[in-house]
Amino acid sequence: MRRSADARLSAYAALAAAGLVASLAFRRAELAVVAAPFALLVTFGLRAQAPAVRAWLDLDRARALEGDELEAIVTVSSETGVDRLEVGLTLPRGLELAGSRNPVALHLAPGEERELPIRLRCRRWSAVELGGILVRARGVIGLVRYEGHIERRRSLKIYPRPERLLQIVSPAQTQATTGSEVARLRASGLEFADTRPFVTGDQLRSVNWRATARRGVLVVNERHPERNADVVIFLDSFAEARESDEGTLEHAVRVAATLSSRFLERRDRVGLVTFGGVLRWLEPGSGLVQRYRLVDALLETGVEFSYAWKGVNVIPARTLPPRALVVAVTPLLDERTLAALVDLRGRGHDLAVLEISPEPYAEAGAAASDRLALRVWRLQRAELRAQFERLGVAVTTLGPGTTLEEAIEEVRAFRRHARLARH
Repeated sequence: MRRSADARLSAYAALAAAGLVASLAFRRAELAVVAAPFALLVTFGLRAQAPAVRAWLDLDRARALEGDELEAIVTVSSETGVDRLEVGLTLPRGLELAGSRNPVALHLAPGEERELPIRLRCRRWSAVELGGILVRARGVIGLVRYEGHIERRRSLKIYPRPERLLQIVSPAQTQATTGSEVARLRASGLEFADTRPFVTGDQLRSVNWRATARRGVLVVNERHPERNADVVIFLDSFAEARESDEGTLEHAVRVAATLSSRFLERRDRVGLVTFGGVLRWLEPGSGLVQRYRLVDALLETGVEFSYAWKGVNVIPARTLPPRALVVAVTPLLDERTLAALVDLRGRGHDLAVLEISPEPYAEAGAAASDRLALRVWRLQRAELRAQFERLGVAVTTLGPGTTLEEAIEEVRAFRRHARLARH
């Protein structure tokens, strides 16, 4: 522990020195008697030994969701005892106190061990490390301070809290394996499609006896099978709009986490492409293990500056299956992302775009030219959305007052009407 002197120690030392010098100069013993208590205090203060303080940190869990509360327990002990000990836990970004005191002052007897519970609230998704424990001790007289920093690292992953969605985007094409998405083709399944005359080889359980009795010939039911789909979440991390601790990237990661969770619940195979300064990808998969892989990959997402021009060709082919539904979550700010999305559509991929609106972070200045520039910028963004719609891509904007449920419904409505127009 690092040792430092209290301001009183310097004052007492100065008084003791002044008294002794004055006693010698004026040959007055009473001045030495007056200075003696100060000299004794300085002597006892300097002879104080540094306390042997030890500390540990434990968390009641290693994973949490945004908004959850958890408990961190700091255990401290000292072999020599401490008259006054202050213990504080360094909180990283994403965590805040939930009604607890930090730091905490206490008295430790020799050999005593104390547990200090600290309630924390998860404020923002992130992968953090706790463990910076600050300790500050004072001697019996209080003239000397001892400060130390003890590292007891504990990892904590704070996942985005997924929103509740009643509906999700339906893919244009499904795979051959069983899932929860009703396919358009006709085969064995649960969803009724149509009726047709009986042919050799049809199962008896598929006979529609009411239609048979009415028509006088055997009639069987046709059904839509339940299949799964390949879904790729395309997360744009080239640029973001930000104000203080909140920005479009935080919102985009929450949307991506909600979508991936909802698609996995539907037994689809879900992959991830983080398209930015650093390219990250995760091949489509399903199940609980894939869910943790996805959210862990999302926690590593950040905006990293890069001049390099990147296109779809840098993405591994296995990450973008030919019949996959690509859901892009982007603020539509970087030209490289726009070119990649247009290229994906040109290659025949089923594409939907969820725009995380940067407009709430753009404020017009007082000058007329600033207001005009903001208006032109908004018109350019409207033209950009219209360009995607002309390509047959559903684009919806997520901004203040718009829920993800409403945005998904807009995408579903556009895709439904576009499909009817093609037919």
